[in-house]
Amino acid sequence: MDINEIAQALSDTLPPVVRWAGAVAKRLRHFDIAVTGKDSGNANTDALTLADLSVQELLVAALRDGDPILRTCRIDGEESTGDMSLFDETSELAITIDPIDGTKQYRDKSGDGYAIMVQLQSPEDVHYSLVFVPETGENGTWVEVIDGKIVCGEDDSSQTAKQVLASLPTLNQSRKTDSKKIYLIGFQHRDAECAQAVTDVGLQGFISDQMPGSIYPLMATGEFAGSLIHSPNIYDFPVSMQIARILGGDALWVHNREPVNFHELWMDDRATMLRLPGVVACSDNPEVLDTLCELARDWSPIRYED
Repeated sequence: MDINEIAQALSDTLPPVVRWAGAVAKRLRHFDIAVTGKDSGNANTDALTLADLSVQELLVAALRDGDPILRTCRIDGEESTGDMSLFDETSELAITIDPIDGTKQYRDKSGDGYAIMVQLQSPEDVHYSLVFVPETGENGTWVEVIDGKIVCGEDDSSQTAKQVLASLPTLNQSRKTDSKKIYLIGFQHRDAECAQAVTDVGLQGFISDQMPGSIYPLMATGEFAGSLIHSPNIYDFPVSMQIARILGGDALWVHNREPVNFHELWMDDRATMLRLPGVVACSDNPEVLDTLCELARDWSPIRYED
């Protein structure tokens, strides 16, 4: 199975569909579309809307009807909608989908940093990422990571989505940053306390309610140095991991400083999503990564301590 060929097929298939999905999400946001279905006790995790379900249905249908090579992968979706059974459920390669990353912010209309995300993952790494943030910028903002190249910039609806992505600058050829901003999430009621601990060691911790937008374009452009996340899910966080690794950093488990992989997953039945275990630090800056691992190395690896 040629990973590069599959990544290219995703890059050829997805951009227009993701743009359409962004338009659907923007339109649905004007209505009362909240639904029940998750009960982890965390408001960020439990938020669910008809847009999540509709966007995933659209993305899975596009993958189903796209290049036949895409069906040789399995699909891991944050939601359960779409013809996922038509894909190879035994494949080691997974196409992961987060139809609305930042659903609570989306549902509550408390910010415009929600995003539509698709990735290609093997057990060891991330090989393709596409992120569209529909309401950042006049027409939305893209992040695409493929073949060692990171592009990020505003959409232009006068061009096709593929044309826009082809025109965006390759950030990793010229990007320089000394940012100390770190995104924290997943520590339940301790998010603010943990963010303060990050600030106390000379960095700047931001919890989800303080974020100026989606972490993925912020990290791609260097405005944020990385993240510190408790048991991150596999549908969104790995984009940061791919960006960090391309730029010379990494994503590490803080307790042993081993590089993150996808062999060690657990099903969070409260939130109905697959997660990495423990606390994960991610940054393109090795010094920042070292500081985060040192700070959090003894923090509890248990997500729900009740």
